[in-house]
Amino acid sequence: MMGIPKSRNFLFNVRRLAAGAMLAAASIASQAADNYLFAYFTENGQDGLHFARSTDGYKWDKVAGGRSFLTPVVGNSKLMRDPCIVRGPDGTFHMVWTSGWNENNIGYASSKDLVNWSKQQQVPVMAHEPGSLNAWAPEIVYDDKRGEFLIFWASTIPGRFPATDGSSEDKYNHRMYATTTRDFKTYTPTKLFYDPGFSVIDATFVNFKGKNHLLVKDETRNPPKKHLQVADAPDLQGPFGKLGAPITPPKLWVEGPTALQIGDDVVLYYDAYITKHYGAMRSRDLVHWEDVSDKMQFPDEGTKKRMRHGTVIAVPEEVVAGLEN
Repeated sequence: MMGIPKSRNFLFNVRRLAAGAMLAAASIASQAADNYLFAYFTENGQDGLHFARSTDGYKWDKVAGGRSFLTPVVGNSKLMRDPCIVRGPDGTFHMVWTSGWNENNIGYASSKDLVNWSKQQQVPVMAHEPGSLNAWAPEIVYDDKRGEFLIFWASTIPGRFPATDGSSEDKYNHRMYATTTRDFKTYTPTKLFYDPGFSVIDATFVNFKGKNHLLVKDETRNPPKKHLQVADAPDLQGPFGKLGAPITPPKLWVEGPTALQIGDDVVLYYDAYITKHYGAMRSRDLVHWEDVSDKMQFPDEGTKKRMRHGTVIAVPEEVVAGLEN
C-alpha cells in the first residue's frame, strides 16, 4: 500500500492537530458555558467576597457554605461592595470593587483560582477631582480590540452637571467615568465615560450574539425612575446608541445589573434593594423582556445575609471545584 507523501502527511498532521485544538477549545467553552459563578457581597460589604454557583443560571447555591474568600483591607472604610470580576486572556481573574461610600478610590486584586489573591490595591481613580463625592460600583471588562482592561464607575462632582442637580438623593448627580490599564500598575488619566443626560450609575456590558450592549440604571429620584435601560455598544469606548425603554418592572427600584447569555437567552439579574430581594429578566432580542424572578432560587433570600449587587461570570468546572475545597 502506498504511504502518504511527506507533504501530504505534514498537512494531515497539521489538520489533525488543528482539529484537536478546536475540540479542546470547544470542550473548554462547553465547561465554561455550563458553570456560572455569582460574586457578591452581604450586608454592608464589611466581610468581603462571597460566591454562589449554578449550572443553569436559575438555581444558585452558596459556595463553601457562604464563607468570604477575600476580606477588604484597602480604603478608609475597608468595604468590599459591588465586586466585579473578569477573566483576562491569560486566565487571570481581575476584580474591582467599591471600597467605601464617600471615597475617591476603588479596590483591585487578582487571582489565578479565585482562592489565592494578590495584594489589594487602592486605586485613586478620582483623586484628580478633590471635590468628588464617591467612586461607586466599578466594572471591569477586557477590550480585545485595544488589548487593555477598561474600568468604569459612577462618581458625582458637585456642580459639574447643573442641569440635573437635585435629581438624585442628597447632593448626588452621577456620571460614568473610566480609566484603562494593561498591567494594573499604570492607569490612563480618568475621563468622562458616559453622560446620558441624567444621573446614571451601575453601568455594565453584556455580549449577546457577538455584539456588546450597555446596561445602565437611571438614578433619578425626582421624579422616581430607578430602572434599567439598554443601549447598543458597537465599541466599548463608545459612542453608545440610543437608550431603549425601561426594561425592569414598573415602579420597582433596582440596582446592580449583571447579565449572561445562556443558550438563546440573555438573563439579566438585578438587586431590588428596596424590597430586599434579587430579581431577573429574560430576553431573546434585548427589546422584549420577561420577568423570570419567580423561576430563580437565590441563597439566603429574606435574611440579612442575602446576596447583594454582584457579577455573574462563566467559568470552567475546575475553578468552581477549587472553591469548594
